[in-house]
Amino acid sequence: MPSAASATRPATQDAPAAALVDAAAELAAAVRGEAGRWDEHGALPDEAVRAVAAAGLLGLDLPARHGGAGATPAQLGEAVAHLGGVCGALRALLTVQGMTAAALLRWGGEAQRAHWLPALASGDLLAGFAATEREAGSALAEVGTRIEDDGEQVVVTGAKRWVTFGQSADVFLVLGRTDAGPTAVLVEGDRPGIVREPVTGQLGLRAARIAHLTFDRVRVPRENLVAPPGLGLTHTAAVALDHGRFTVAWGCVGMAEACLADAAEHAARRVQGGAPLADHQLVRSLLARSAVDAAGARALAERAAEARAGSPLGAATETVVAKYAAAGAAKAVADRAVQVLGSAGCEPGSRAGRFYRDAKVLEIIEGSPQVAELHIAERLLRQGVRG
Repeated sequence: MPSAASATRPATQDAPAAALVDAAAELAAAVRGEAGRWDEHGALPDEAVRAVAAAGLLGLDLPARHGGAGATPAQLGEAVAHLGGVCGALRALLTVQGMTAAALLRWGGEAQRAHWLPALASGDLLAGFAATEREAGSALAEVGTRIEDDGEQVVVTGAKRWVTFGQSADVFLVLGRTDAGPTAVLVEGDRPGIVREPVTGQLGLRAARIAHLTFDRVRVPRENLVAPPGLGLTHTAAVALDHGRFTVAWGCVGMAEACLADAAEHAARRVQGGAPLADHQLVRSLLARSAVDAAGARALAERAAEARAGSPLGAATETVVAKYAAAGAAKAVADRAVQVLGSAGCEPGSRAGRFYRDAKVLEIIEGSPQVAELHIAERLLRQGVRG
């Protein structure tokens, strides 16, 4: 198996987005045999991160003027599905980088976009989104991190949890609170007062370099504030989370399709009682249900992509629906894949077993199923009233 770096062809800044989708597929195929070891060792290696950056995938959907490839939502989704079908940490790398970039593209000032976006697109800087706190998970309005005015600087004080790539990110988009309301600020990772606590042995996404962060009166320039105070949650963080849900949905599509493929292949070649496992009616039932779940997840992700291409700001509900359905499908299909694989699904290095753990995490992050159901029902009822 070639290394991630050697298997990835260099990408130019103006490379067609479609070619970069192919590059994502090539990279995913090259590292498939390594992803299990990354999970066991608890870290995505630097070589893999460099390979993703060299392939041009970190700025896939950013406009060309900011160093990206200008990919459509559908192209971004397909690239994420390729990586998500091999390694949750690779998908997470694109997700968190894209969340920060999307927030800056929509709400950052011209100088901020010019300074940060090309570096994020090239991978010269890796980003983390620091929002969750011990008492503020799904209810981000309750964040307690303080961002206080101090002349030409602002001072950030608080603690964040479960920050993806928090162990190694060069810059964090931090959600906090001022006297004027929630705000978001970019905090460089080498600022004095930042303490990173690596998280290991968690249920899933073990290679995503997750960390808990403490900000002890960390000083940053005022120009690092993104959007006016009061808009940090409803605008800046909302755009980041919307982008995150979209990429998580497509990553779950990739996971569901990969688990289905592994289960079908095993059922076809495994002989039990003198007959292929696939000849058993109950096994075929499991495979059929998984096929329907995976196809449904893809269809809803494609619908979200189409909606985002037409009106990104008006596609929030379609994105929530896609994430809700795809995460549920990934969990169900991974569960059935482990059942079909039996002991092989429980062995160290099993993709289905790894995705079984990852899928539960993905069901929760970027909005739990219960939060998604409330959002979907509220939109449905509003439409009913208008009708």
